[in-house]
Amino acid sequence: MDIAGWRAHIDEIDRQVVQLLNERCRCALAIGQLKRDGSLPVYEPRREAAIMENVARHNTGPLSDRALRLIFERIIDEMRAVQKYEMLAADNPMAQDHTPEK
Repeated sequence: MDIAGWRAHIDEIDRQVVQLLNERCRCALAIGQLKRDGSLPVYEPRREAAIMENVARHNTGPLSDRALRLIFERIIDEMRAVQKYEMLAADNPMAQDHTPEK
């Protein structure tokens, strides 16, 4: 495959990653709703540690566990931010007309 072919393949993978991240976000939003209803904290260090363990356990490379940890730390930060935003919006009717930055 030439460079254009590899880049086209990467573009397709990127589209799949976007779809999966949005699906993960929908799950995080549903969990956020349950947390809000149950007065549970958004930040759960044990759960985040379990996620990191799961990611490392299933890593077959070539990305290092450290690289995946950094990537997933960012993903988790963004999911937590979405949960916090939704919790605030649910408690503040004035915020419901606004959406987080795209």
